[in-house]
Amino acid sequence: MNPITLVRSRFLRWWQSRTPFKDSSTLHQRNVYILPTRPGFTLAATLLVLLVASINYQLNLGYLLTFLLAGSAVVGMHVCHGTLRGLTLNLIAPDAHFAGTSARIGINLVSQRKSIRHGIGLAFIDDPHWVWTDVPAQGYSTAHVAFKPLQRGLQRVPTVTAETRFPLGTFRVWTVWRPAAQMLVYPAPEPHAPPLPPGEPKSGNAMAQRPQASGEFDGVRAYRRGDPLKLVVWKKAVKADQLVSRDAQQTQRFELWLDFAHTGLADTEHKLSRLCSWVLAADKLGLDYGLRVPGQEVKPGAGEVHRKRCLEALALC
Repeated sequence: MNPITLVRSRFLRWWQSRTPFKDSSTLHQRNVYILPTRPGFTLAATLLVLLVASINYQLNLGYLLTFLLAGSAVVGMHVCHGTLRGLTLNLIAPDAHFAGTSARIGINLVSQRKSIRHGIGLAFIDDPHWVWTDVPAQGYSTAHVAFKPLQRGLQRVPTVTAETRFPLGTFRVWTVWRPAAQMLVYPAPEPHAPPLPPGEPKSGNAMAQRPQASGEFDGVRAYRRGDPLKLVVWKKAVKADQLVSRDAQQTQRFELWLDFAHTGLADTEHKLSRLCSWVLAADKLGLDYGLRVPGQEVKPGAGEVHRKRCLEALALC
């Protein structure tokens, strides 16, 4: 690693460690920083040349132009600093996401000032894809900043930076904010997972044989004339382009278990990825299914709440 990059990364870690974790931050003089930009340094050099030339040639209009530009730069510095000062940043509770997908984090910018705040940018400090917004007078604006979590589990929201260069672009005013909230990251679903595993005989029906027709547990059969409409599995019918009904006999004798030990894989993360794909497939088909992972067992069920419970178990496994 480049020595300059190494020193910079160490300095940033030390600096961030001095910033407390909190989900709401009000910006004031102690946490808002300001430095000239490249155009700002260029303007300063230009003003110095104008001043030297005006002194050398005794140009009154040169003095006027020099101090007029310098005064504009000073006023712009105060306006730029005031654009962030007094602003409150509130984190919106993040939703769970799958690893490897883009996660959008909502941030409310609240202003009590009687004038509009222009040109405020937000980004994660390690992934500077800026989102720009204006904050209305005595109102708020919501910005959504995205990043891509690569690992499953309970993760802290990355460090956020906010900045502005309004109005002249000669100064950069910024702040660093470390949200305290954590977000749940599910395992990434396996792209081309195999079919669902065969069902297991229910307790008290140990002599029942596993279904052999399709090699997987689907709990459905071809539609028969006279089947009640409530037994038709519409999701699978649309996918298969034919009507199918729920097989009451199979679902009464067998139950679908998604077992960590029966994925046919060796790597833990690959196992969880396959289980995640199976959970989504079973939920899409409207099947009752259970989940077994090390240290936890989720009894068979269906619906959105059950799906979230299974995905949470996979994320925290």
